[in-house]
Amino acid sequence: MSADERAAEGRRLRDKISRTSHGGWSEPKDRRDPIEILVESNEGRVPALIPIRFGRMAASPFAFYRGAAALMAADLATTPVSGLRVQACGDAHLMNFGGFATPERNVIFDVNDLDETLPAPFEWDLKRLAASVVIAAQHLRLPNSDAGRVARDVVREYRERMIDYAGMPALDIWYDKIDLRKYADRAGDPEIVADARRRLAERIEAEERKTVADHLYPKLVSEQGTLPRIKDDPPLIYHPDSREAPGLESGYTEAIALYRESLPEHVRTLFDRFRFVDLAVKVVGVGSVGTMCAVCLFLAGDRDPLFLQVKEAKASVLEPYAGKSRHPNHGQRVISGQHLMQSASDVFLGWTKGMNGRHFYIRQLRDMKMSAIIEDWDAGLLRQYGRMCAHALARAHARSGDPVAVAGYMGSGQTFEDAVGEFATEYGEQNRRDYREFLKAIRSGRIEAVVEA
Repeated sequence: MSADERAAEGRRLRDKISRTSHGGWSEPKDRRDPIEILVESNEGRVPALIPIRFGRMAASPFAFYRGAAALMAADLATTPVSGLRVQACGDAHLMNFGGFATPERNVIFDVNDLDETLPAPFEWDLKRLAASVVIAAQHLRLPNSDAGRVARDVVREYRERMIDYAGMPALDIWYDKIDLRKYADRAGDPEIVADARRRLAERIEAEERKTVADHLYPKLVSEQGTLPRIKDDPPLIYHPDSREAPGLESGYTEAIALYRESLPEHVRTLFDRFRFVDLAVKVVGVGSVGTMCAVCLFLAGDRDPLFLQVKEAKASVLEPYAGKSRHPNHGQRVISGQHLMQSASDVFLGWTKGMNGRHFYIRQLRDMKMSAIIEDWDAGLLRQYGRMCAHALARAHARSGDPVAVAGYMGSGQTFEDAVGEFATEYGEQNRRDYREFLKAIRSGRIEAVVEA
């Protein structure tokens, strides 16, 4: 099918699902109890860590939104669906984008958390991103008018970038990346762009100074005793017993061997230089709290460490609504999604399975990973960052979906961005209502939350 025919097919989809139908949000009469959905999402999590998860979500409506991907997935499933599918992130909020180092040691900006990735309608990711901008604006106490404008601008950037990708050769799309050192927003305010670039340069310089051997190793490892050992800091970092980690007694040999087989052959040669030394459970994030996540220490020699982050991969929150993964292991689902969506992925990205049947994916711990710190932002910086996220999301979707059809569906005018911007604004209010219900459930004792010191 030619590009013109694919674009026309995208435009014809408007007859079935109009662009304006994506606008607004009203709570369905049969909407499930949000607390019930959140409690269900705890299935299989470490029971002692669940109160920490809810405690982190209780910090603010923005923190609640970050931990409530399952709740929004259920809501998105009730909204109009364009019919255009991509490899979706599944949890495309602002804080799941950021900078990190490629294997070539370039620093790029991309989606960097893909625990929920699954093929799904393109607009689900875009709506979650746009709503996260509104909720971030509320968190920063910006005027409602600014929140709405920034959300629409995020959708506009996505639409315009997708139009660009629709006109590019397939290989150019695949090779495209967002270089943080060179990034310039073509529609941004020059002063804000300059401020953002200054901040980025400072962050990159600071991260480049944090080598694994000189920064991470002394921070995480104690050398008291015969072998280096990861420092315990319970309940956030601790060594599991054999009941919690059945592979402990064998030194996790089976899981490590399966992980090794998931790596490309040339990376196995590098990995074989290292020997396993220690593993500790390490609580991370907001939505991931309670899943079995850990940090592993490997050594190739004295003070020559490799830290690998082990993250449990459960079924995507999109699965009940978008269909089951074609991968038998959810760790494999995650890394396949990362390779599809990211312009470059960690060299040690792989997957495995524990003796207890849990699925995991593995990557390096903190390889120059930079996440946004939004607390001192104004509307201009939020707009700038939101546009970067939208650019990265459009690029990721263009790799797996049909950018010509998606661009044809959205069109060249502002109809689509006005609709999704309206949805984002109204869903921000839904998030506030759900957050109040969440706090009420904590106060009543229906759920338990532990606020960390």
